Amino acid sequence: MTSTSADQVPTDGPTTDADVVDGVPRSRIVVASMVGTSIEFFDFYIYATAAVLVFPRLFFPAGNDTTALLASFATFGLAFVARPVGSILFGHFGDRIGRKATLVGSLLTMGIATFLIGLLPTYDSVGIIAPMLLALMRFAQGVGLGGEWSGAALLATETAKKGKRAWAAMWPQLGAPIGFLMANGIFLVLMTLMDYDAKTSASDHAFLTWGWRVPFLLSAVMVIIGLYVRLKLEETPVFKRAVAQGQRVKTPVAQVFRTSWRPLVLGTFVMLATYTLFYVMTTWVVSYGTGKVVDASGVAVSIAYTDFLGLQLISVLFFAAFVPVSGWLADRFGRRITLIVVTSAIIVFGLSFGWVAAPETATAGRMLVFMCVGLALMGLTFGPMSAVLPELFPTNVRYTGSGISYNTASILGAAVAPFIATWLVNSYGVAWVGVYLAVAAALTLFALVVMRETRDADLDRV
Repeated sequence: MTSTSADQVPTDGPTTDADVVDGVPRSRIVVASMVGTSIEFFDFYIYATAAVLVFPRLFFPAGNDTTALLASFATFGLAFVARPVGSILFGHFGDRIGRKATLVGSLLTMGIATFLIGLLPTYDSVGIIAPMLLALMRFAQGVGLGGEWSGAALLATETAKKGKRAWAAMWPQLGAPIGFLMANGIFLVLMTLMDYDAKTSASDHAFLTWGWRVPFLLSAVMVIIGLYVRLKLEETPVFKRAVAQGQRVKTPVAQVFRTSWRPLVLGTFVMLATYTLFYVMTTWVVSYGTGKVVDASGVAVSIAYTDFLGLQLISVLFFAAFVPVSGWLADRFGRRITLIVVTSAIIVFGLSFGWVAAPETATAGRMLVFMCVGLALMGLTFGPMSAVLPELFPTNVRYTGSGISYNTASILGAAVAPFIATWLVNSYGVAWVGVYLAVAAALTLFALVVMRETRDADLDRV
């Protein structure tokens, strides 16, 4: 068994130009990778929306609104602590028994936890048990998503056409904006039909009584669809060859830390700016734009929640539109240079917060432009990641390694982002939220400068 450097093998190795991989049409592989991540991210994002809109009122004791919001954000962040646990658990089985079975397991874990959130009793019913159960289900969501992303990314990359690996890998990345659009779209429809206003509606309003539960319960139907698609897949040819050649290891976690610690560190920091940008621009910005967070100047942006949700749905379209652009750029010019340029743009964007998003001038139109630019950058930085991270690791620890990097970055960049941003804007003003984003992007930029180009990495290496 020999080890092959990606710098010495200018080939995509196992990939072919055929439209069928081991008897499975590529179109089915694309759908399976994208549908699964769309469902997983839908489940994940309905919690993010409810963490601002519902949970502070229903699952925590009445009192200071900001304290309740921060407590809700804490349970939101708990999932990111759980995600590395999921990447280790599902990564072990993904590298030991295969990508297909593990993808089914991660989807079930997420789906069951999300469905159960829709059935939870509130604080008024069971007291402190309510937030404890909410935290437990959120942890389970994190475990499920921690195993999902790597499997979907590997399904795409390990079956890609030669020279089109970033393009193939961007399909599961589209699951993020699609899931977000579905999650917030359903909440917007429910709030509109039920005439719910987050600022003025009474605590016994039908939306707070049962309406908010609908998206969580609907996830069961979507999970069934996802399972149907994924059960019709075959194992990836790269993993089959690794099994045939006896290249599996008994403990992928120990192996990846022993032999691939450098890619683990690099991959984590390569993802840092992406996570920080997204959760600042989707979770924190909701509380800021709707006036739940007051700037240090004492001025608050005050856009009606349903109006703001509409603005956010428009801006997420820019996220979705630029994911395919990033896949093309990463195949055409390389992953490293593409991400260096985009990350530099994120730094500039962060430093503009004090001017663009200042509460004194933050009209609905200005906030829309602000979010569209931020989420366009998100599409450009997020799209290539499902190619870059798997390409950093050898076959026998690829599921585990890419998952740990991706999900450790979620702790550093996403779990704390809404909490830190809320504290910064209250204490020092919105400009410092942008500085926080720029610092995270600068760390990513350094990692990209150090990282080797992975476009020509041989996925059969061990």
